[in-house]
Amino acid sequence: MCTVYEDDEKIFEALAAGANGYLLKKSSPLEIIDAIKDVLNGSAPMSGQIARKVVNFFQRKSAITSHDLSARESEILNLLADGFSNKEIAEKLFVSVHTIRNHLYKIYEKLQVHSRVEAVNKLRNFTKL
Repeated sequence: MCTVYEDDEKIFEALAAGANGYLLKKSSPLEIIDAIKDVLNGSAPMSGQIARKVVNFFQRKSAITSHDLSARESEILNLLADGFSNKEIAEKLFVSVHTIRNHLYKIYEKLQVHSRVEAVNKLRNFTKL
């Protein structure tokens, strides 16, 4: 991906959609040519500031798991942050809405929050780049 967009959402959307790298158009022509060669050789080139955002994302993302959220709770919290309703999350994970409510209760307890909004905000604060 070679773009002018530096915002987090665009970066992660592109990478999630299958981009092999992420360069900014302000990169020099030589950097762009080298990045193309790198992709052909199996690398994933990124502009330095983009690489820093990706590293920060994963460092902060791991901080949320330090609250002892299970893998399933983390998955549910991320789906919640993506705007899915309890019913949609239940359907996506092949469980009942009641099970999702139970997981949310445990998530709220572990994150020391009282609502979906607070839980998502806490996640976003940890993953903010």
